[in-house]
Amino acid sequence: MGSANIKAAWEVLREEAAHCTRCDLYKYATQTVFGEGPLKADILFVGEQPGDQEDLTGRPFVGPAGQLFDAALDEAGIDRSRTYVTNAVKHFKFLQRGKRRLHSKPDGGEIAACRWWIDHERELIRPPVTVALGATAARSLIGKVVTISGTRGKPLMLADGGECWVTIHPSFLLRIREEADRRTERKRFIDDLKRIRDRAEKLAA
Repeated sequence: MGSANIKAAWEVLREEAAHCTRCDLYKYATQTVFGEGPLKADILFVGEQPGDQEDLTGRPFVGPAGQLFDAALDEAGIDRSRTYVTNAVKHFKFLQRGKRRLHSKPDGGEIAACRWWIDHERELIRPPVTVALGATAARSLIGKVVTISGTRGKPLMLADGGECWVTIHPSFLLRIREEADRRTERKRFIDDLKRIRDRAEKLAA
């Protein structure tokens, strides 16, 4: 498929996703938050789901976790504009607490319902490396519940033959209270990203 055809197919996919009713999350979210980035990306990042700011803007990874993600990518020598970024679940799942909307973790049914979109995104982009940011993304890509500790830092083969790497979701760092612990875990995350960068460059070559 030529680049023009891939772009056209992606536009159709994004438009279809905008009207997705595969699970009930669409009833409460502001909008579908689809993936973004070049369709020839060497690295495809998959997060868990949109947060409050992502839900309002319609773009992935623009809130506090997204800002931390951008900083970590920069430190690891990865240009975000050359990567494709999306989420395992395309609608924001939340609990209303007064005026605040608090993140609520997607369940297995919601992850499975949304996997259709991830599979098609990856089919069009065919990235050398797909990165699961967190356990929800890993479950979506691998098709079963896995732990970060058991899968982190090593290449995993996906059903379609693609290569997957698992690391933490950047929001994990925001939840660490102790500064020393947060610095340690941030360094581990950046080290993961550097290994992923090197692996993607090798596979792309």
